[in-house]
Formats: sequence, C-alpha cells, structure tokens
Amino acid sequence: MDLTAFSRVKRKLFPERFLVFISRTVPQREMPAAGWRTLFLLLLLPVCCCGEEECVLGLVGRPISLSCFLPQLLTSVNLSIAWRRGGEVVLRSVWREDGEVEEWSVSRFSTPQDASLSGDFSLQLPSVAASENNTHFSLVKTSGGNSSSELCSVCLQTAASFSTPLLQREESKRGGKAVFSCESSGGFPAPTLSWLINNKEYPPPGAVTTITTPHPDTQLFNISSRLTVNLAKDVGVTCIVANPKLNETLSSSSYSVNRSTVHNRASEAMWIFSTVLCVVVGVLVLTGVAYQIHLDRVHMRKKHDFQKLQSRGYKRRSPDKEEEEEEKEPMKPEKKESEV
Repeated sequence: MDLTAFSRVKRKLFPERFLVFISRTVPQREMPAAGWRTLFLLLLLPVCCCGEEECVLGLVGRPISLSCFLPQLLTSVNLSIAWRRGGEVVLRSVWREDGEVEEWSVSRFSTPQDASLSGDFSLQLPSVAASENNTHFSLVKTSGGNSSSELCSVCLQTAASFSTPLLQREESKRGGKAVFSCESSGGFPAPTLSWLINNKEYPPPGAVTTITTPHPDTQLFNISSRLTVNLAKDVGVTCIVANPKLNETLSSSSYSVNRSTVHNRASEAMWIFSTVLCVVVGVLVLTGVAYQIHLDRVHMRKKHDFQKLQSRGYKRRSPDKEEEEEEKEPMKPEKKESEV
C-alpha cells in the first residue's frame, strides 16, 4: 500500500485531535516502516469489518424473503412497524390489542401473519426486479408517527441467468476470412464474453467486437459479439458467456473448415451426384423402352388371336344359314289360281 494513499485514509477516519493524543502519549521510539504499516492495518481492520453490510442475493423474477427476527418485540402492545426501501416506505403493519392486524404495502410486499407471535418480521417480496440491485431495506418501529432507529437492515443484490449462447457463422465478403456471431440475452448484471480458438488460443487484437445493451423496461442485459478470423486451417471456435455474480459460465462451440477444403468437397459431391443421376436416368429410360416393347408385343398377339377367332366364327355360321333357308322354302303357302 502506498504511504501517501494510506495517510489520506488515516486523516479521513480519525480526528486530528485523536492523532495528536496518540503522538503525545505514545513514547517516541524509532520503528521500522513495516511496523507502522502493520499497526495502522490492525487499527483499520475493525472499522472495515463493521462497515460491511450483509447482502442477500435474489434471482430476478423469483420471490425472496429478507430475514428479520425480533423476539424482543413480542411483549410490545399496539406494535407498529414499517419496512423501508431506501427512503420509501413499502410496508406498514399495526398489531392492536384485540388481535387485529392492519397492513398496507406496495408491490404486494408482506410479512408473516404470525409475526407478532413468532417474532419473524421478515419482508417477503413476491418477485425480484433487476432494478432493485444494491437496494437497502430497513425495518423501523414507529410510535405516534415517529420512527425509531433501524431494527433490521438488509442489502438486496439481484442476478439473472443468461440464455445459452447462440453461435453462428456468417458469410464474409472478405476472401480467406470467416465471421462468427455470438448472442445471449436475459441476464443480469452485465456479463463478460470471450472467444477461444481451438479451446486454447485467444483471438488477435481487433478481431472481436462486443456490444452490451440493457432492456429499457426490465434492465436485463443482451450481449452480442462478432469474431473475424483468418482461416488458414481447420479450426474450432468457442463463445463463452460468464456471469460472475452467479458463478455461471455458458459456452457454445462451432467447427469451421478452410474455404478451399469446402470447395473441393463440394465439387466432389457434385460429381458423384451427377454420375449417380445419369445412371439412374439411363436405367429409367431403358426400363421404359423395354416395357413399351413388351406392351407392343402383347398388343400384337391379342390382335392376331382376335382375328383368328373372327375368321373361325364366320365359317361356322355360313352352313347353318343355308340349311335354315332350305327348311323355310317348303313352308311357303302355295298360290291358288282363281277363276275369273
């Protein structure tokens, strides 16, 4: 620690008179600089420890309870308390002698119904908002419109998980370069986004452009990043989104190949496809011709058989007709000669 900076902190924490008192009462002995530093750090330790406030981490969109247990208030009569968020009163409760409880709150804040019997005056929030991050909540006892000192004090910190990164490769107009985009949304607070190439190399300076924007209503963050990299060989690209407040790390990977390799593989695939297509078309044509020849032969055979049947039927019908005519002739009535 720099001695100049330490002297400024010392003057801010201790009054000048107290420093003069120490200089007069403590014998003037030579002490190494390391000893003075150790002494001042020990003096500052209680001050720093006492100044820290307990904070509760709440997840955005979920309920939370800010604990406050006050058994000493169980014997109070006509008890009246108020929960404050900063300087704003968000809940006021009054327990009367007849057992009635009057409660007024904003945003559906509440306390346990048996608070006057159990001493549990915890503030229950139905849903945590991202805007309530680092908000100070305090419980005070009121009497006759006057407020007492803080009975409970809780600091609320908020956080929200980000979505799984969406990693995509975009078409680049620059030859020999590939562009990757990575997006994640719905988290709090602002995350850190990093890229890895082949799981071990960081991108070169100037290759990454990252934009983080908060939503105007929910205050949740959306993050997007673009990586432009030279592809000299097959590479694997990984996008990592970290939320230190939740100790959460999300990643998404993509495997990319060189442009020339893609071109060769595409040409080979097209050649195979064309060959297979030509073979299939040839087989279909030959099959169609053979089937047509078969149909023609069947048709000619049926036609020939039909003609034979017709000729046989004509020969059979001719003798029958002659016999029928001979039988019909004798049966004709004879003509009688009439006498004139």
